[in-house]
Amino acid sequence: MTHDFHDQIVNDTGRLLPMVEKAMWLPLTEGPAPKLLNAMHYSLGSQGTGGKRIRPLLCMLAAESVGGSAETALPCAIALEYVHTYSLIHDDLPAMDDDDFRRGKPTNHKVFGEGHAVLAGDGLLTEAFAVLAAENGLAPDMRVEVIKVLAEAAGHQGMVGGQSLDLEGETLAVSSASYDIQHMRLVHRLKTGALLRASLEMGGIAAGASAEHRRILREAGVELGMAFQIMDDILDATSTMDEMGKRVGKDSVKGKLTIIRTLGLEGARVALWEVTERTVALLHQLPEPTSLVAWARHLASRVN
Repeated sequence: MTHDFHDQIVNDTGRLLPMVEKAMWLPLTEGPAPKLLNAMHYSLGSQGTGGKRIRPLLCMLAAESVGGSAETALPCAIALEYVHTYSLIHDDLPAMDDDDFRRGKPTNHKVFGEGHAVLAGDGLLTEAFAVLAAENGLAPDMRVEVIKVLAEAAGHQGMVGGQSLDLEGETLAVSSASYDIQHMRLVHRLKTGALLRASLEMGGIAAGASAEHRRILREAGVELGMAFQIMDDILDATSTMDEMGKRVGKDSVKGKLTIIRTLGLEGARVALWEVTERTVALLHQLPEPTSLVAWARHLASRVN
């Protein structure tokens, strides 16, 4: 079925993705440690092998949604992709999720070794903040603000905190201790949702959004993050490794509480529809919501 938002997605991707792909490599063209740089490049990937660049695209579209230009938010978009990629490298390590494949190819530590995989993630995380702190077209006060938002989203109050709680959840599942839906939702809000929330908020900041529009973007980002996690749980339960490019069904094997175990597959689909509608309702309060609304519906449609 062709969805009415398909053309919008194709158009947005076609005009914005080349900007991201070109700018993403500029800070990483040379360095004193070639193997480390190669490991960083490997997981960033090239267009078509480096993931869908969802966070950078959402960031740039958020800038446009409040009347700004996508180019203004490009430094934020690049920083977000660096942080996202670092998180995937570290998530795949044996000490974390212990995965051998990511995006259809061997994970970073399988190619470069665990030590260099850790360092590649560290390098990308650090470079993200260097990109935001550099002379990049943003006013100094905006630079400080986007650094603050990204640090919150990536640190112990966001993504890293969520990963810690996720590891605790595995222990609780094995020991048959209490691991309730509130714990699961908190993990999702931090581990997956925080960086998606930051993507929208940072785009708004770069575009000079008003306090009210920034609030809407932040709240929409929270809802979008939850939708993304529900979608991921559904795909993990219904897709194959060939379709996903990574191991599927791992949460079930580890006994972790997921939206599928809690609500069932159809209940999860209903929950995804509900959170998507909340996201869309928030986005419609912005001056130019069309593209972000299309992307919210597009992400949800992947499980239909």
